[in-house]
Amino acid sequence: MPRGARTAGVAAGALVAAGAAALAWGVLVERIRWTVREETVPVLPRGSRPLTVLHLSDLHMAPWQEGKQEFVRSLVRYEPDLVIDTGDDLGHVDGIEGIVRAYAPFAGIPGVFTHGSNDYVGPMLKNPLAYLIRSTDRRHNRGARLDTARLDAFLGDELGWLDLANRAHALELRGIRLELFGTGDAHYRRDDVRRMASEVARLGREVRWSEDTDAETVRLGVTHAPYRRILDALVDSGAELLVAGHTHGGQVRIPGLPALTANCDLPRDQASGLSQWVHGDRIAYLEVSAGLGTSIYAPVRFACPPEAVVLTLVARD
Repeated sequence: MPRGARTAGVAAGALVAAGAAALAWGVLVERIRWTVREETVPVLPRGSRPLTVLHLSDLHMAPWQEGKQEFVRSLVRYEPDLVIDTGDDLGHVDGIEGIVRAYAPFAGIPGVFTHGSNDYVGPMLKNPLAYLIRSTDRRHNRGARLDTARLDAFLGDELGWLDLANRAHALELRGIRLELFGTGDAHYRRDDVRRMASEVARLGREVRWSEDTDAETVRLGVTHAPYRRILDALVDSGAELLVAGHTHGGQVRIPGLPALTANCDLPRDQASGLSQWVHGDRIAYLEVSAGLGTSIYAPVRFACPPEAVVLTLVARD
């Protein structure tokens, strides 16, 4: 065999071996290498005590995923003042069983939530490369219908968390006034920004705060899929901190480079982490979680470990 052919064969073999090793790492190790990312966000009024916010997203839970459930349960050790769940909790027709077990320790802790598309319909086997080619909204998922009503009952009635899908609510936490508002899943066209803005305006007219709370109100915007139009609408309604999921941080990344896709029109370098969102003459903090799960049909992560996020809200400089 000519020397050039042997060299090419060796190189090809090495490439195949490296690819196999990377796939094994992504499937067997990194996919379940649960991490906690901690961020500090200065959005509270001067003199405020810090608030601890736990951001959970994209669990894509299947009932047999006990390791993920135990990890989520363990996060109660951070003693959050507020939990924000940005959706895609379910990943299987029986995923609610795992969600109930994972979230049970947070009963009694204030929380808010909104859903992603996979809280309505289950995952399907499909070409994962489609995400790199077509990352806009898709409204025709033919997956199995999931028990969204049971999920709502658990999150809303049993845990006492507030639904922010095109809604707004007021909370007082540790003497701090919070207005929280959000949208339904823009990826599945369940968002209604006009209704959300109307709800925010209603809060301004009707909410009655306790006298011992700080006079200044902090506004947080919550959504599942961080499409530009949604982030702009949240900022227009006064949000100083935007919280989202959906992107999986790209899920499979090349180390040191932006995400290959955000699965929406969000700039790829903002597909995960804390950054800033500029709209008109306003700037808000943008927190996007890489999430804790994957589709059961695409069980791999690379250079993008699953994460929960602990946000420490502190007083502005």
